[in-house]
Amino acid sequence: MSLYIEAVIRADLDLIWTRTQEPAEHQRWDLRFTEIDYLPKVDGEPQRFRYATRVLPFLAIAGTGVSAGEKRRPDGTRTSALRFASPHPLSLLAEGSGYWRYVPTGDGVRFLTGYDYRPRWGRCGALLDRLALRPLMGWATAWSFDRLRLWLERGITPERARAHAAAEVAVRALCVAAAALAGPLPALAAAAVALLVPPLPVTPAARRCLRTPPERVRAPRLLDTLPAAPAQEQPA
Repeated sequence: MSLYIEAVIRADLDLIWTRTQEPAEHQRWDLRFTEIDYLPKVDGEPQRFRYATRVLPFLAIAGTGVSAGEKRRPDGTRTSALRFASPHPLSLLAEGSGYWRYVPTGDGVRFLTGYDYRPRWGRCGALLDRLALRPLMGWATAWSFDRLRLWLERGITPERARAHAAAEVAVRALCVAAAALAGPLPALAAAAVALLVPPLPVTPAARRCLRTPPERVRAPRLLDTLPAAPAQEQPA
């Protein structure tokens, strides 16, 4: 998997599972999605779902996927896997797959993800993905993981965490703007400080998450059992 993000969350494993597996809970903290809905379950088949990301007030890019989870494993860990696809012509992300792992430790639960996807639009899309989308997706995933951690550990709801982040960005921008009144060098110094000073403890930060796997990782076998995501939502 090309993207890897890991956070250690000091919270109850069942609660972490609920906040990440229930669509209504998941969409609250994950910056990558605006809507997540389960589609009607078909006996003997993986759970199907629909997701959407609103990129502009009047534009939402949607897709569908299939998922499965292992809530009880012999080693005490839990795993979920998914495959997804978007037929939307404006979606650079065409199709992909990924997994979540929940690994209890003496210091909390290692909540980690690995995922990859295929961009569309040929060579142009591949270049745009490498330069912009993939770094953005990695940052958004890590930022979201830390927002989830704040919710579980400190009771800071995703909505409050978003407000904290917006307020902190505004304050830092105002400081840079004020320094700019004194000249370009003070503005550059203020901008450097604004970028380097860590966010407040109540504000989500992607830098708090691990972005490189500590050891060689393999996708769970559960992922191999999933069929490809449908190209478009099928009627129930």
